[in-house]
Amino acid sequence: MKALGPQFEQRRSDPDDVPSPPKFDEDFLAQLHELLRWRRDVRRFKRDPLPEGTIGRLLSLACLAPSVGLSEPWRFVLVESSAARAAIRANFEACNSEALSMQEPDRAALYARLKLQGMDEAPVQIAVFADRETVQGYGLGRLTMPETIDYSVVTAVHTFWLAARAEGIGVGWVSILDPSGVKAALDVPEDWIFVGYLCVGYPQAQDDRPTLERAGWEYRHPTEGVILRR
Repeated sequence: MKALGPQFEQRRSDPDDVPSPPKFDEDFLAQLHELLRWRRDVRRFKRDPLPEGTIGRLLSLACLAPSVGLSEPWRFVLVESSAARAAIRANFEACNSEALSMQEPDRAALYARLKLQGMDEAPVQIAVFADRETVQGYGLGRLTMPETIDYSVVTAVHTFWLAARAEGIGVGWVSILDPSGVKAALDVPEDWIFVGYLCVGYPQAQDDRPTLERAGWEYRHPTEGVILRR
């Protein structure tokens, strides 16, 4: 695999060099709320390429995400060859057909109409993995919960997603894939854990409502329903 560049080299900092924290005003907070509201899972992309350097910059921002024990376990594979993309596309088709066959009769037709991947149009495709065997961080914080390595990678994906959306770039997370097939197609270490497959590019249209909500598949529910008090 190609090296992603110097931005991914080990970063070291002076513990005595503590900068002053920024002050976020009300305008910034309002824009942040809008960013969170308009972050959508994009399935329909324009084929236009992204400007040179864009993905490297966004991945550098993704690497600012928190990680258990400062382990930074995320591993990003840029899927660029036609052979690799075709293998991932075939993987999706097989898994999606199986998922369709398992739908209840009253939902199968709706499922079949959903567009669940943007691999045919997205100019950039990234497979994201978690390296559970990384020695970075010396195992801190993951003795009783080793899955926190995977959770750390998810925070990096979300950080990437928000950074991309802030630049008007869409991201679609494809999860209907067989992890073992993805790892084989991309020739990555066997002990890496597949987290997700990202399609990245300029969206054909933008919306502040989830596509699945517009399609009638599911709806957002009040926040109060997921908050418990003990």
